[in-house]
Amino acid sequence: MQVTGSQDFAADPRNDNLLIWLNGALVHRAAALVSVFDAGFVLGDGVWEGLRLHHGRLLFLDAHLDRLFASAAAIGLDMQLTRAEFAAALAETCAANGMEDGAHLRLMVTRGEKKAANQDPRNALGRPTIVILAEYKQPAPALRTTGLRLHTAGIRCTPPDMFDMRINSHSRLPLILALNEAIAAGADEALMRDPAGNIASCNATNFFWVVDGELRTSSGAFCFNGITRANVLAVARAAGMAVTEGDFAPDDLLAASEAFVTGTFGGLTPVAAIDGRSMPHPLPGPVTARLIDLYNALKDSGA
Repeated sequence: MQVTGSQDFAADPRNDNLLIWLNGALVHRAAALVSVFDAGFVLGDGVWEGLRLHHGRLLFLDAHLDRLFASAAAIGLDMQLTRAEFAAALAETCAANGMEDGAHLRLMVTRGEKKAANQDPRNALGRPTIVILAEYKQPAPALRTTGLRLHTAGIRCTPPDMFDMRINSHSRLPLILALNEAIAAGADEALMRDPAGNIASCNATNFFWVVDGELRTSSGAFCFNGITRANVLAVARAAGMAVTEGDFAPDDLLAASEAFVTGTFGGLTPVAAIDGRSMPHPLPGPVTARLIDLYNALKDSGA
């Protein structure tokens, strides 16, 4: 069986000759190179944002910049650009590639080149590395009806005093290990628990499920600071839907009639099965389908 994921996409030949914004210059993707002494390469020392270009607009740009600056502050990274300068660089990258719609951008900032390949941030040379990678990427349409298969991983999400999941950090190895475990189990993505064993997050997305018509999700303390997650919660509440954020044991999923994951790239992606148990509704389920419509309306509104 083919293994997919919430970030699955079809190849697009337009991506072969894209220009990438690298430290203020637009360069062909083949020439977009950084030093082997870069802190991002050596240590995963950096932060990032993923953004979608939709009908000529970068969706929820202010929220993404808020998160970028909060993440950089949390790791003591001086990015040396203002919000306006980041916004201008993102717009410049889209314009240089002739992009108006259907693109996904990844904005990455590392601590930059270092004197030597070691952990000490004081050995950075003082200039961050900033990259904006824009690609034509659309979520795989089939995922709306085939959905994802999740596997509950042994690796757990960490508390803020160990490693704060709400920082959009380049350091992703525990999440990759959880995904590897899920792939080995024949699933598409990993469902992860918090230190107390409660439902927390997936390895790359946030997780929701439905019990007796009520939308449920984790408390938010041990999951990604997801912009799509926040928007889904907002549109659900505005529509008068029953919503609960809290600490739920994995057994709560045995009563779930629907489940889905959220992320900037895929929006809302239905879940077909969890640990081998299939969801009872054809995908997307009624609550998921309604929320997809509400989220799409929010995207189209220019909010």
